[in-house]
Amino acid sequence: MPVRNLTMITEIHLLGFGNLHHLNLLVFVVLLLVYCITICGNLMIMFLVSRSRSLHSPMYFFLSQLSLSDSLMATSITPNTLRVVMDDDATVTFMGCLTQFYFFSASLALESILLTGMSYDRYLAICNPLRYSNIMDYVFCRRFIVFSWVLSFSVILNHVLAICNLEFCGPNVIDHYFCDLSPLLELSCSDTFIVQVEVTLLVITMALFQFILVIVSYSYIIFTILGIPSVTGRQKAFSTCSSHLTVVSMYYGTLLCTYLVPTRGQSLTVSKVLSLLYTVLIPCVNPIIYSLRNKDIKEAFNRWILLIR
Repeated sequence: MPVRNLTMITEIHLLGFGNLHHLNLLVFVVLLLVYCITICGNLMIMFLVSRSRSLHSPMYFFLSQLSLSDSLMATSITPNTLRVVMDDDATVTFMGCLTQFYFFSASLALESILLTGMSYDRYLAICNPLRYSNIMDYVFCRRFIVFSWVLSFSVILNHVLAICNLEFCGPNVIDHYFCDLSPLLELSCSDTFIVQVEVTLLVITMALFQFILVIVSYSYIIFTILGIPSVTGRQKAFSTCSSHLTVVSMYYGTLLCTYLVPTRGQSLTVSKVLSLLYTVLIPCVNPIIYSLRNKDIKEAFNRWILLIR
């Protein structure tokens, strides 16, 4: 058999936002500001949930885990993106690229599971309140969180190991600001069909199934709220899930626009902007939404401000 003379890739050059080269400093400042807000906002929520007795409930326990997931996603993407923006010759090692893809994808999968769990929590609280405390107890919440972390990171690890078995012989240039799956597979000189099938099955069995559960949960919630006779009662019931509904809509909306909208005729700039929505913007906006639209979070924050004074 003839022996192929292949040069394996050891480092990858990320082009970032090459067409916005003249705005590099502005892009850097904006991304840095958004990252600082993301970390501070999510740390604040995790701190308040852990320290405030009024927030010791399943909903806020899930929220603290969502904040941790958002912080992980932002940290896996933004710091390296800042370096890429300011350095036209920025490179990342091949293993570093796989590591970034692993933590980004795992945090994305984890967030999807957590949002599904939070939807079920709101469904029980509004549609079946008498059984809520029996089902959503501390043991169930703890097991669900452990299950979420283990499932997310183990499933994505399986995909990363499958990618490691591929041969990458160049080119070593990715026209993106982070190591996403599609541009990474384009660098492979092996047959990527099996990996792509595995990813498709994952999306169908996990992401789509979770999305359907969220839709079903909120369908029951909406019908239950509409059945409440008093306007005050409907407003109070809706206020308990409005923040989560906003976050779910943003999360799945940006993912659907990014991965399901046909890319033919779509510029790389549009693709990068859509990716920025769920990798950078949503982890920043989530704590803001839960802080501004949640009475319990605002009250806990005000109490800690008074204690500091």
